[in-house]
Amino acid sequence: MQGTPPHAVAADAVLLQLGCDPGAGLPAGDVQARLGRYGPNALSQRASASMLKILLGQFVSPVVYLLGGAALIALWMGELGEVLAVVIVLFINAAIGFFTELQAVRSMEALRNLTAPTVLVRRGGVAQTVPAETLVPGDIVIVDAGDVVSADMRIISASNLAADESALTGESLPVEKSVEPVAPDAIVAERPPMLFKGCAITRGTGEAVVTATGMDTELGRITRLVEGATSDRSPLEKQLARLSRDLIWVTLAITAIVGAAGIVAGHELTLMLQSAIALAVAAIPEGLPIVATLALARGMLRMARRNALVERLSAVETLGAATVILTDKTGTLTENRMHVERIVTAEGEFAFDREHQVFIQNGAVRRPDAESDFMQALRTMALCNNAALGRNGGDATGDPMEVALLEAAAAGGMHRPALLEECPEIIEHAFDVQTRMMATVHRQGEHYLVAVKGAPEAVLAHVATLHSAGKTVAFDSGQRKHWMADCDGLAARGLRLLAVAGKETANSEARPYDGLTLLGVVGLHDPPRQGVDKAIKAARRAGLTVVMVTGDHAATAGHVAQSVGLATQDDQAVEGRVLKPLADMTSAERDAARQIRVFSRVDPAQKLDLIRLHQDAGEIVAMTGDGVNDAPALKQADIGIAMGLRGTQVAREAAALVLRDDSFETIIAAVREGRMIYTNIRRFVTYLLSCNLSEILVVGLAVIAGLPLPLLPLQILFLNLVTDVFPAFALGTIAADGNVLRRKPRPPKEPILARPQWIAIAFHGPVIAAATLGTLLVGQYWLGATGAVLTSMCFHTLALAQLWHVFNMRNWRQGLWSSAVTRNGYVWGALALSIAILAAANLIPQAAGPLQLVPLPPSAWAAVVGMSLLPNVFNEAIAVVRRLRRRSQRH
Repeated sequence: MQGTPPHAVAADAVLLQLGCDPGAGLPAGDVQARLGRYGPNALSQRASASMLKILLGQFVSPVVYLLGGAALIALWMGELGEVLAVVIVLFINAAIGFFTELQAVRSMEALRNLTAPTVLVRRGGVAQTVPAETLVPGDIVIVDAGDVVSADMRIISASNLAADESALTGESLPVEKSVEPVAPDAIVAERPPMLFKGCAITRGTGEAVVTATGMDTELGRITRLVEGATSDRSPLEKQLARLSRDLIWVTLAITAIVGAAGIVAGHELTLMLQSAIALAVAAIPEGLPIVATLALARGMLRMARRNALVERLSAVETLGAATVILTDKTGTLTENRMHVERIVTAEGEFAFDREHQVFIQNGAVRRPDAESDFMQALRTMALCNNAALGRNGGDATGDPMEVALLEAAAAGGMHRPALLEECPEIIEHAFDVQTRMMATVHRQGEHYLVAVKGAPEAVLAHVATLHSAGKTVAFDSGQRKHWMADCDGLAARGLRLLAVAGKETANSEARPYDGLTLLGVVGLHDPPRQGVDKAIKAARRAGLTVVMVTGDHAATAGHVAQSVGLATQDDQAVEGRVLKPLADMTSAERDAARQIRVFSRVDPAQKLDLIRLHQDAGEIVAMTGDGVNDAPALKQADIGIAMGLRGTQVAREAAALVLRDDSFETIIAAVREGRMIYTNIRRFVTYLLSCNLSEILVVGLAVIAGLPLPLLPLQILFLNLVTDVFPAFALGTIAADGNVLRRKPRPPKEPILARPQWIAIAFHGPVIAAATLGTLLVGQYWLGATGAVLTSMCFHTLALAQLWHVFNMRNWRQGLWSSAVTRNGYVWGALALSIAILAAANLIPQAAGPLQLVPLPPSAWAAVVGMSLLPNVFNEAIAVVRRLRRRSQRH
């Protein structure tokens, strides 16, 4: 709509401007015309869902570029077999990555379908259910309690209508709706005549005319903000990219050195080009992208089984690198199911045992008299209410807080339907943000009963008398102070409070809140999720900093944080209103803010600031959220975690991980999985690079020494793709040890290969190379082998040595047969498969020919097997010595 916003003009003016008859709705022809003009009622989807973009993204890598260059040189030399092999490698890796990420995209599309797909409209004079995407401005929509609003709408009629706009505004209490216009500059949270896309109707009924659809809605506006938020690459992506760049420079340097040495030695240019291709192929672990993709994909599937749906492969590992988790309270740490826990009257304090549906006072079950103060409080809780309990235990409808009040009242025998038969409701004074109270007026014989509930401080300010022991006594300032102290005590226990009051009057039109009689105070509780305290402890043992960031009251947030072990009694909840913008904080203030564990009354902009606060300190930040207002923060975090059950579409779109059970325990399980995956990635990267180093040394030293080229480029490519990939993938399946969540997170800037890994590569690579060159010397000078026989011996020695090398990837503190590597079935399966493929390459002429493999005599095989085992014997001897020395130092 153009001009004055719809919330600022009368409903009739909005209908006139939209050209719509509220009694008949839009005719079918107008609907189609407007659909063509405004487009479908849908939010824009991210381009990452494009199949073409996913496919092309698999080829964007410096390693791919280098291998492509080697393939072009091989093509120029006429080595079509080597060109074909490189192309196959690239497409296998691309296919695995493409189909895995495509599956993730489709899973996210399935989650989008959780939003309400249909809506009840009036078109052509007939009420009908239509797909929500077909809504157009001017449509007349009929709304009822439980509906999800599918577009922005101007209310034209309403009966006790209220909407939960927390997903859009962060305000947890339902917003009362009305027809009357408000000021043009009213903020979204203060527009009673409007309903907004993505929000839910909590009670009442009404009709509204659609004013905006799709990206023109308030939800669409926030979606654009999300698209503008930054989303950096994951730590693993950065580290693998850095490793790829380093390998390329190493490859170019080695090729230049070996080439120069060969030219000085007088070797032919063709031999040098062939050697350069061999070195390029040897230096690049072609199997690394494939194995990394498969390991991450396997982790994605394992997480999915634990109710964590990963949208992006790299997010699997990123969560394992997290150092800080910023978590919401409601639904993540708590059950998001409110219930009455305490009722305080002049008779004392009563606890509500929800499981057994009884009230307890002073340790004993209490069954109050019908006219007691307590029963009067229960009656008011049922009367001043718009919720409804389901029949025969069915689902209740209405505001969760009012549902909880009805449940407690029913447990005491106060059933709303029966009460309304005795005392029919004739007037409702809806909850107002100014008065912070609600009242209902009921006919009771010749008089009228007014039932009131609201914020304790608001109700107490209007109380004149107190109902005590069946009598009405004056309510003085001392009593008011006493009751406020009781309220503070209940709030400190994390309870949300309501005061209930009432009065009798002869005039139904009398001011409802004057001269009230206090009946009691009700404390409601959203209990912590079962097991969340253990999950918090596990997070702390794992070195994670957990911070609660919520829009709730400070006392409530602080109590919940203490009850789940997130904070201590000394930790104070800090309200968002006292937080300075990040840009205005001094260094000392930033340091102090990073020590705070509970933030309350926080708005979306402050959530972004809190994420950046920790990121600026070098932390890897995970952020949970469910509402539209959480989406920018989810995008800004290193890994955004959205709620799958109660999360909005925009929140799920912005997140990299979606929890299908909304549980904090699932986050910790995902952290464990991520750490295990990173440990395994580091393990198989070490394995692959030590294998590649051995190949580089074998080729480079042979060329420099003037020996025959022991390995051909195609043979090296075969080794990297066949004998290396399967054991490497098996290393990616090693189960995590029991200490994975007892170790501190790795430093965010620590490279994927730290000093211990480089030492292992520098040790194992030369040892394997020495064994292979030893076979070359044995074959040439002892067995008299030449040509294809000699290269076949070197090829098989290197292949077998690399296969046995998988057992060197265990912790040296563990014996060979007690290690997780040796006990892993996938490792033995990978060895068997690789040996079978190696045998097939020798026996099948179509494979042996291109690889230039020839049959070997028994003496040659004896040399091959013996030399291939020497690196493991050497490594095991060193490990035994280290274990003995460590044992002796202990004693």
